[in-house]
Amino acid sequence: MTFFRTLAKAIATTALVGAGSMAMAADIAVVGGSNDDAFWNIIKKGIDDATPMVEANGGSVNYLRLVNYDNFAPDVVQLIRTAISMEVDGLVIPNWVPEAEDPAIKDAIAAGITVILMNAGGAEKATELGAINYVGSDEYVAGVAGGEYFGDGGQKNVLCVNTLPGAANTEARCKGVVDGITAKGGKATQLPLPSTSFGDATAVAEAIKAELLKDDTIDGVITISAGDADSAAIAVDQAGKSGKTLLGSFDMNQAGLDRIKAGTQAFAIDQQPYLQSYLAVSLLAANIDFGTDLPVFPVLTGPGIVDANNIDATLAGVKLGAR
Repeated sequence: MTFFRTLAKAIATTALVGAGSMAMAADIAVVGGSNDDAFWNIIKKGIDDATPMVEANGGSVNYLRLVNYDNFAPDVVQLIRTAISMEVDGLVIPNWVPEAEDPAIKDAIAAGITVILMNAGGAEKATELGAINYVGSDEYVAGVAGGEYFGDGGQKNVLCVNTLPGAANTEARCKGVVDGITAKGGKATQLPLPSTSFGDATAVAEAIKAELLKDDTIDGVITISAGDADSAAIAVDQAGKSGKTLLGSFDMNQAGLDRIKAGTQAFAIDQQPYLQSYLAVSLLAANIDFGTDLPVFPVLTGPGIVDANNIDATLAGVKLGAR
C-alpha cells in the first residue's frame, strides 16, 4: 500500500514540476474541535483558504474533527492515530492534553510525519516533541492580559470559568488571569466545570449564577470560550449583577461582539484562529514541499484585546468570515 501511494504521489508531483525535478506533494491532516464549536469553524475557514495552495502542488488536506468533548483526551489521541494510519506527510495538531497526546505525537514523528503544533502547546512543547513550529497564542500571556484588563478596570474578585478543566491551554488561561489581576491588587479563582457541560448553555449559566449568588464580592467573570460567555451573560443578568459584574471572554462569537458593541460585555481576548490554521497549514505544506522554514519561533497570533475601542474594525472582519 505504501509503495503504491508513494508511486502515485511521485507521478502527480512530476506532472506538476516537470520531468527535470522532483518535489514532495504534502498530504496533511489537521486535528480540530467539534462541529458545534464556533471557534473551530473559523479554524476551518483558514484551512479551506490554505487548501487550494496545497492541492496546486499535488497534496491534500483532511480535517479530522472531534464529535464532542465528552471523552476528550482519548478521542484526540484516536484522531492522531487515525492520521498516522492514513500515512499523511504532515500533521497539524493542538497539544491540548500533553500527558495523553505526547506519546501519539512522538509516534507520528517516528513514522516520518512532519508535525506543527497549532492553537495549544506552545514553543517549549514544540521543541520537546520535535515539531517544526508552534502557531497560536501563548495562553498564559493571554490570560495575564485578561487579568490585567480587569485590574485596570478596578475589578477585585474575578471568576475564571473553565468548562474544559485539565486541558493545558484552558488551565494556562485561568492561571494567567489569576496572576494578571493579582499583580494589579485583585484576586481571581477558577471555577472548573465538568467537560460535559461544554456547549450546555443551561448548565453553564446555572453554575455561574450559583457562584454569583453565593459570593456577592465577585465583580468580574471571564470564560474560556465565546459560547460559555453567552451563558455567563445570562447568569449575570439572572443573578441581578448587570452593570456590577464585568464580563470578558477568551475568543469571540457574534453574540459576544454584539454585547461589546452594546456595552454589556467589556472585552474578548482574540487569538485570531483564522491565522492559526491558515499559517499552520501553509507553513507545514511549504516545509514538506520545498524545504522552507521560518526563523520566527513561535509564530504568535495573539493575544489581542477586542473592546469598545476596536469593535467596529473587528466586526468588519467578521462579515468576511475570518474573525
